[in-house]
Amino acid sequence: MAEVVRSGFVEGRHRGHLVLLAPDGSVEYALGDPAAVVFPRSSNKPMQAAAVLRAGLALKGERLALAAASHSGETFHRRLVGEMLTAFRLTEDQLRCPADLPLDPVEAEAYLAAGGVRERHVMNCSGKHAAMLAASALNGWALESYLDPEHPLQRLVHTEIEKAAGEPVAAVGTDGCGAPLMAISLTGLARAFRSYVLAEPGSVERRVADAMRAHPEYVAGTRRPDTWLMREVPGTLSKMGAEAVQAVALPDGRALAFKVEDGATRALGPVLARALRRAGVDSPVLERIGHAPLLGGGHEVGAIRAAF
Repeated sequence: MAEVVRSGFVEGRHRGHLVLLAPDGSVEYALGDPAAVVFPRSSNKPMQAAAVLRAGLALKGERLALAAASHSGETFHRRLVGEMLTAFRLTEDQLRCPADLPLDPVEAEAYLAAGGVRERHVMNCSGKHAAMLAASALNGWALESYLDPEHPLQRLVHTEIEKAAGEPVAAVGTDGCGAPLMAISLTGLARAFRSYVLAEPGSVERRVADAMRAHPEYVAGTRRPDTWLMREVPGTLSKMGAEAVQAVALPDGRALAFKVEDGATRALGPVLARALRRAGVDSPVLERIGHAPLLGGGHEVGAIRAAF
């Protein structure tokens, strides 16, 4: 899927699987195995956010976007997580995500320089965890076990993912944040994103998609490709996941999902930009997303480039 080219020499390759769906939902283009089953990691977050809405939690705007986020840990992210916890009479100690530093390295340096330490609300999944806790509290469900796969909220997540993907969950694991993680095929993941952008206005699915697209900086951060793409290509829904997973849906029903097998996130941008061009997207932001330089002595001497 991608080549690592240094000083004109191909020194490495990143392999993987990719599927691109046409507006009618049929497979238009594929690399590797489009039916490959993967852990979507944080690309499952739109469906997890839909589950908290389905549980009756009244989230909208930035708060709903943050519930579907892998946020960068910027000041405005941390502040809103705190506001959500306070609004629902919860505390940071009740979060079951691990304490962490900001995901964005620029933000992490500033945070540490200011005397910051690892905290749960700083962790990139804290918005999702705050929403899961709040939904559980609203329904009188156990708070201490909200991450148990058999917890009522996680059963809702399971159902939401299967409904959106149009297929059964193939395996259940544990994500980096501690939440249950449901495996589906790449085609199922692309179908899920497609279903969210095409859902009826006002539906749970559409509410999640609309919040994410209206407030992309809360889904990712100011220096993140998901934000750039949703802001500069109107109507696009985009969410990356750890271990080099990416899912995108365009407003006309085209959708794509891919997984770089070795988990190298450095290949995400070049592969994403090339896949979007194949899907017919023509925007200057693709140059920004696809630029992945290699340095030598502090100078650009090569790049990671898409190989399809």
